[in-house]
Amino acid sequence: MREAAELSSPTGEYYAAPLEENLFEWHFTVRGPEGSEFQEGVYHGRIIVPTEYPMKPPDIILLTPNGRFAVGQKICLSISGHHPETWQPSWSIRTALLAIIGFMTTPGKGSIGSLDYTPEERKVLAKRSGNYHCDTCGLKPYTLLLPPSQSSTVNKEEVREIVESVQLKGEKEKESVASSEATATTSTPSTTSTAAVISTATASGSDLSQSPKVAAQQPSTASTPAGVTAGVAASPTTAVGAGRMQTDNSVEESVPANGFQVYDLVIGIIVVLISLLVLRRFADQGSGDLTVDETTEDVADMSE
Repeated sequence: MREAAELSSPTGEYYAAPLEENLFEWHFTVRGPEGSEFQEGVYHGRIIVPTEYPMKPPDIILLTPNGRFAVGQKICLSISGHHPETWQPSWSIRTALLAIIGFMTTPGKGSIGSLDYTPEERKVLAKRSGNYHCDTCGLKPYTLLLPPSQSSTVNKEEVREIVESVQLKGEKEKESVASSEATATTSTPSTTSTAAVISTATASGSDLSQSPKVAAQQPSTASTPAGVTAGVAASPTTAVGAGRMQTDNSVEESVPANGFQVYDLVIGIIVVLISLLVLRRFADQGSGDLTVDETTEDVADMSE
C-alpha cells in the first residue's frame, strides 16, 4: 500500500504500519503534544481500517494509559468511525495520527472513549508510557520515534489546521442536523392542538364549527330549505350532526323509545283489524246472510 510506504519512515511525532498478517489493522505510536501534560508521553494504539476505506473512516483505539482516551475502546472523534458524516475521503492514516495528537489537549466532554483526568495524573501516565510494550506487534513504542529535537515545525502547524478543520466540519454537520430536525418539526401538523380544541368544545357544549379545522370537515347547510332546516332543528339526532355536541343521556334514550312506541302501535292496529275481520266472517257464515262478495267488499271498505 502506498500509505504504508509513506509512513514506514518514523518521524519525531508519529509512526504507523499495518500488521504483516492483517493489512486492515495498523499499529501506531504518537508523541504527546509539546507544551502540554502529555509532552513526555509516547502513546501506542491500533487503527482498524474498514474494507471501504478511504470512503469510510477508520476506528481508533489507544492501548497506552494516557488520561485523555480510554484504553481498549474505540474513541469518538470527528475523524473516527463514530462520525462517518464528517469524514472526508481525502484524509488518510497520517491525517488520523495528527488529529489524535491535536485532540489530546481538548476536553473530553463525556464523549465515547474519552477521559478527563487531572493534568497531574496525565503527567504521571506520560512518564510511565515509555515502559509500555505491545504484545501484538512486539514493539516498544518509545523506540519507534525520532528524538523530540527532530520534530517538524510543519507538522505542528498541520496538526492545528487539521483539528480546526475537523471541528469546523463537525459543527456545520451538527447545525445541519439541527436545522433539518427543526424544519421537520414545524412542517408536521399538530394533532395535539386539534384534539385539545375538540375536547374543550365537547366539555363546554360549544359549537365546534367555530374551530377552523373542524369547520372545514363539516358539510355546509347554507342551501338547506327552510322547512327542512326547521325539521332538523327540532330533532335531537340531527342537531348533533349539525355540530351541537349534545351528550344528554335522556335525549339519546328518548329516540329509540319513541321508535318502539310507534312500531308497537302499528302492530296493535293491524292485529285488531285482522281480529275484527275474522270475527265478522264467522258471524256472517253463522247467519248465512252475507255472501263471499259482500265479505270482500267489507274488507275493502275497512282498508280504505
